[in-house]
Amino acid sequence: MAWLRYVGGRLKSDYRYSAGLVLNTFPWPEVSEAQKEKIRALAQAVLDARARYPEATLADLYDPDTMPADLRKAHHKLDAAVDALYKRGGFAGDRERVEHLFGLYEKLVAPLEAASGKTPRRAKRKARPRQEA
Repeated sequence: MAWLRYVGGRLKSDYRYSAGLVLNTFPWPEVSEAQKEKIRALAQAVLDARARYPEATLADLYDPDTMPADLRKAHHKLDAAVDALYKRGGFAGDRERVEHLFGLYEKLVAPLEAASGKTPRRAKRKARPRQEA
């Protein structure tokens, strides 16, 4: 969600997912089969927790005030496990998490930029007129 908030767009107050901009650019770390299996199992635990509330909508399940404790716990375990794939001990917050992800993204695209012979575009700074004192 932190990655989505920084690179995705919004339509009104809703996040807009884009395969090209959000999903395909997400820097997933290289992991072992054992690590993949752990993440799969924890993701399944989230789905299993949701399934225990067949009458609830996603809006009901993810209301911060009424979210079922078992679903919240399953998400917390999954989030902690994914964070640990990137950094032992996790992150202090979303800012640190996203800074780390952007660093990984830059490493991923550097070989592509080098192969294309193009350098990344930088924002042009406008010259500001000097003010006399």
